[in-house]
Amino acid sequence: MISNWELWACANHYITEHGEDAAVIAAMRCDELLDSGDHEGARNYQAIILRINQLLDRPPGPLN
Repeated sequence: MISNWELWACANHYITEHGEDAAVIAAMRCDELLDSGDHEGARNYQAIILRINQLLDRPPGPLN
């Protein structure tokens, strides 16, 4: 498993590159890793997807 910092950095990179589609794109990569038998890599991507969703989850209502 990669470090927590690296997971957050990867999540941020996916959002920068793919915007609102970041979680879907990361999930597709996770599926590819599972299909190839790379279970550790898939677990890393599951953790990245969790962080992507946390970063994209905006609180309801105005921010101020």
